[in-house]
Amino acid sequence: MKIGIDLGGSHIAIGVINNDGKILEKEERRILQKEKRNVKEIVKLYITEHTEEFLKKYKIKEMGIAIPGTVTKDTILKSVNLNIENYNIVDDLKEKINLPIKIRNDAKCAALAEHKYGCISKSENALFLTLGTGIGGAVIYNNDLLEAKEVPGFEVGHMVIEKDGKLCKCGNKGCFEAYSSMKVLKNNLRDALGVDQSTRGEELLQMLREKGEEEPFKSIVDTYVEYLAIGISNLINIFEPSIIGIGGSFVYFEDVLLEKLKDRIIKLNLLFNKRENVKIYTALLGNDAGIIGSVL
Repeated sequence: MKIGIDLGGSHIAIGVINNDGKILEKEERRILQKEKRNVKEIVKLYITEHTEEFLKKYKIKEMGIAIPGTVTKDTILKSVNLNIENYNIVDDLKEKINLPIKIRNDAKCAALAEHKYGCISKSENALFLTLGTGIGGAVIYNNDLLEAKEVPGFEVGHMVIEKDGKLCKCGNKGCFEAYSSMKVLKNNLRDALGVDQSTRGEELLQMLREKGEEEPFKSIVDTYVEYLAIGISNLINIFEPSIIGIGGSFVYFEDVLLEKLKDRIIKLNLLFNKRENVKIYTALLGNDAGIIGSVL
């Protein structure tokens, strides 16, 4: 058995994974914005405490960690949503944990899990996106994860879709994730309603289900879908995937967003590559894809 960890921009989850990719036990918690000043210590403490508990109950062989941002085999080079840079997390954890530890970009982990067990398992060539605090991406090409030589690459969330647009946390302007992450959608809804972060995503989703065709909900959703469709259409034109999978918290909003997204992508692509039947599926493993994929 293995320990899989999903370190997200606003949460951390840790679980025990068996050889069939099933989660036997899982713990998770939110990472509050104020905690990001001390996020390395919080993450290290959470991982070590729960690892000690799991080691008492299971025979663990190794640990995998899914991390948002650019990583090497042992170091987080940059994670803008966690405000972490040049942090050797593997060596730091090994001070307390006597296990082999591997790390990988979270979207790549989720894509591997969904390709083996989930929504893109029937495709040799697929695109997988994680929409949450930011946007991560991965490409499956000829049944293998497409990776650059030095670093994982494919940071699709930071391709520019609006010249001189909104400032992104990466320091650039007009990035895809500055317009199309789920955090952006939720914050736009909160701003329009005059509510703060205490209004959770579940409440916003219920409002969309009940009043989605009324203002201000309709305009906010339409604008969000437009930018998301533009970004995905660019990726379709580059990679020509047979299937697109979407994970992250977008999964919970599937019933109010997915069909609108498909319709808009089809309209944007009719003139060029005639993609009239875009196959887009939400992650079958939900937010567990990162945990499962971290140990693959």
